[in-house]
Amino acid sequence: MAVEPKKIIIDTDPGIDDAMAIFLALRSPEVEVIGLTTIYGNVYTSLATRNALHLLEVAGRTDIPVAEGSHVTITKGTKLRIADFVHGADGLGNQNFPPPKGQPIEQSAAAFLVEQANLYPGKVTVVALGPLTNIALAIELDPAFVKNVGQIILLGGAFSVNGNVNPAAEANIFGDPDAADIVFTSGADVVAVGINVTHQVILTDADRNKMAQSNGKFSQYLCKILDVYFGYHHDAYNTAGVYLHDPAVLAAAVNPSLMTYIEGAVRVQTSGITRGLTILYNKKKRFGEVTEWSDKPSVKVAVTVDAPAIVKLVMDRLMES
Repeated sequence: MAVEPKKIIIDTDPGIDDAMAIFLALRSPEVEVIGLTTIYGNVYTSLATRNALHLLEVAGRTDIPVAEGSHVTITKGTKLRIADFVHGADGLGNQNFPPPKGQPIEQSAAAFLVEQANLYPGKVTVVALGPLTNIALAIELDPAFVKNVGQIILLGGAFSVNGNVNPAAEANIFGDPDAADIVFTSGADVVAVGINVTHQVILTDADRNKMAQSNGKFSQYLCKILDVYFGYHHDAYNTAGVYLHDPAVLAAAVNPSLMTYIEGAVRVQTSGITRGLTILYNKKKRFGEVTEWSDKPSVKVAVTVDAPAIVKLVMDRLMES
């Protein structure tokens, strides 16, 4: 009996590694992309929407709906941290692509998420690659969303390692810590893949050269936009390669066995110098006093990763596109 592909909605802020993740999803028979929702992060939300529509056009998949997400944080914050210095001013390596012909659907991202989870209860996996505002809004819009959604696999957190915005915080959680705390404590089936894992998944200069020599439509497109991303990593981390954050998370949706996980309650610090910090409580100790940790539902947090398998998966699928 053929396994039915997993229905996924990618919540995304494209982004060079988002582009890789979206293309990987479209090349993976294990998953069926039923929509993209957009959020700020690498770029502002309006540009994220434009980039999402553009990437679907490049892929020849304009049948997939794009729902525009929130332009502000869950607490209505407008001072957003945008990582255009990592991905280029246009989010896609400053290639100045022509504007897409397509338009987003009328529904907001949160309304679309709620609707799809209602339509296919327990069958929809949300792959969240940016700040978690849209997911938190979906939970606020419909409390049943946490039961209806199959799983939320998110790129976020820095578990027992330094962050990448500052020593405390990883970028997606830092983008909207209040939303992240809502999602982590919601009771949904949440899998968090943090930079403690994704920083082990590296596409090297040699890998990029190999991709550049293939005729794959997606690998050719990506090699054009990867320059800015490689340059940033070279300067910021002194590495001859780039971290595959978003593709690694997408790979975890395609094949969960590529990572191992531990379970516990995760809380997010929402103020002060450690704003955006994610702390996992492994529930090994029963504390005497009632705290902000007591009775919080468990989530899964990725702790190890088969990095070579993920890099191979990404390259194989994008090069034969």
